[in-house]
Amino acid sequence: MREVVVTGIGAITPLGVGARELHARWAAGEVGVRDGEAPCADFQPYDFFSRKEVRRSDRFTQLALAAAGEAIAEAGWADGAPYPHERTGCIFGTGIGGLSTLEDNFGILRDHGPSRVAPLAVPLMMSNAGAAALSMRHDLRGPVFGVVSACAAGANAIAAATRAIQCGDSDAMVTGGSEAALTPLARAAFSALDAVSQAGISRPFDARRDGFVMGEGAGVLVLEDGTSARARGARVLAVVRGVAATCDAHHLTAPREDGAGAVAAMRAALDDAGIAPDRVDYVNAHGTSTPLNDRAEATAIKCALGQRASGVPISSTKSAIGHLLGAAGAVEAIATILTLRDRIVAPTLGLEEPEQGLDLDFVPGSSRGLDVPVSRPAIGISNSFGFGGHNAVLVLEAA
Repeated sequence: MREVVVTGIGAITPLGVGARELHARWAAGEVGVRDGEAPCADFQPYDFFSRKEVRRSDRFTQLALAAAGEAIAEAGWADGAPYPHERTGCIFGTGIGGLSTLEDNFGILRDHGPSRVAPLAVPLMMSNAGAAALSMRHDLRGPVFGVVSACAAGANAIAAATRAIQCGDSDAMVTGGSEAALTPLARAAFSALDAVSQAGISRPFDARRDGFVMGEGAGVLVLEDGTSARARGARVLAVVRGVAATCDAHHLTAPREDGAGAVAAMRAALDDAGIAPDRVDYVNAHGTSTPLNDRAEATAIKCALGQRASGVPISSTKSAIGHLLGAAGAVEAIATILTLRDRIVAPTLGLEEPEQGLDLDFVPGSSRGLDVPVSRPAIGISNSFGFGGHNAVLVLEAA
């Protein structure tokens, strides 16, 4: 199968506008959580779109388009994709989609009747709206669709886009994930589920962790066939070495305690990459700061990586930006790429009281250098797990 490379990345996160901003500020120990939530406070839609465009798109689509603009520009696609339109596509993930549009229009229906509901309510709220908007903005006419797999959606979308290129369905893909679910219904529902931190702090793997912090954001990657990308002189940021997905088939919200589904996904991704566990230099953990998830993931990492598990640095981006739900996998893939390229491992912030049994190197305190021989590129794993038992794992290699 064809090699798949990353030529552009873009992100809008609670740490600011821009992919490099994400990693630089996380590595510096900054936290994007404010009053128990992690909004994209620096993102102003009118900095990117006209008033008409803002009215005709849900916030999750706006975040996707803004992040894609950065990724497209870095890939050198400012004047259009350097491939036939029918050979470029977009596979894009979200966990919930246009929830604010749904809530707003239900309020209008309840208070003012059906005649006042917006004509574009359904097109704005549908989960594939982000993929459709990206395709129209950048004239992508190949495979275009949405992926919905809760908090694994962004990673699943990257995996599907990778396969589309590997198998020859496309030459290039715009992919990633977006979420904007800081809404009254989502807040109430996650709180009723006892999933959200009552302390308002994201501290993965810490003994005091009591739930995740809700966040919003988007991450976008431009993927290309490696041979074609190099032939056109593109700057390659990373190689997607392996992808895999499994399902726990166990519980709607809780992971298997033994992490069996996650183990299977990690092993399958390493097999797909053709590398052994001892070649893994870094793991970007799903690390939600929930008691069950962190414990199951630590167990899974130990099982999947064997002896290497105790020697590899592991950190959670969610400690800095909260849980971006369907966008998390894409944003964390970008964070992984920048970790591998810069060879700086950002810390798991808030980790001060390790829980008994969670004895891996979760990089507490502050950033550190990534210890990799200069003679070879660094390789990392990005884990994403979601409600429904979805497990998605990416193996990424710095160019």
